[in-house]
Amino acid sequence: MVLSMTGYGRGVSAGGGVSAAVEIRTLNHRYLDVRVRLPGPLLALEDSIRQAVQRRLQRGRVEITVSVEDSDDQSRTVIVDLGLLAQARAALEQARGALGADEPLRLEHLALVPGVFRMEERETDLERYRAVIEAALDEALSGVLAMRRAEGRALAADVAARMDAVERLVRSVESRVPEAVREAHQRLRRRVAELAGDVALDEGRLEMEVAILADRSDVSEETARIASHIAQFRTLLQAGGAVGRKLDFLLQELHREWNTIGSKANDAVIAQAVVDAKAELEKVREQVQNIE
Repeated sequence: MVLSMTGYGRGVSAGGGVSAAVEIRTLNHRYLDVRVRLPGPLLALEDSIRQAVQRRLQRGRVEITVSVEDSDDQSRTVIVDLGLLAQARAALEQARGALGADEPLRLEHLALVPGVFRMEERETDLERYRAVIEAALDEALSGVLAMRRAEGRALAADVAARMDAVERLVRSVESRVPEAVREAHQRLRRRVAELAGDVALDEGRLEMEVAILADRSDVSEETARIASHIAQFRTLLQAGGAVGRKLDFLLQELHREWNTIGSKANDAVIAQAVVDAKAELEKVREQVQNIE
């Protein structure tokens, strides 16, 4: 099944006093580009998140946002320096006495002394968060894939219909070529007759020129290659998976063949078919840019 590269998914999970929410947005990109936003203490989990994404997605820009709540967050602890507290109290009592102040000494006065209270960061226990985040990530990735599959089906249907139109155009070219050569033969004969006037035509030389004209107008190799490319294109669409770059390559080859037909065929009907085919191929190319 063909997958689109645009999608959205959200997953939530909870356990052990920890709850996590993961949001994923995916956009078009030539390669797989994973960008993860994690709370600072959990940055060490980024590599494992990237690896989980790489196991399920192959192309696209992937933007992941992880938010976490911990009902038992002990990453920070307030520490009291009891020795410094006693010294600060004694110093403040001495200062109060020296000033003859009557105001009683209160705890907030001691708290203003630098170093009496300090905040201590504890090392985060990543294992408390890992399983919860992985579960939320898995749910979010499943949502992304579901959306990418749905959009992929729509893309594949549109692309297949346009390739059918290109195939009809190449068949019309194949059926038109003999008539175009006959018309060119008639135009050549009339032109030569006008130039020759009363002089008899050299039928042998005229037939040789017609043969050269027919050889120059022969596009059978190009139409055969176009048919082959279209068959390969359809096979890739049916196979699914990460086929976007292969489809893009085939489109380049199809453009090349149609350009060759346009340069060979000196015929208005064929020229219009070339214009129509290239227009369809350009629309297909736009769609293929969004296929994984």
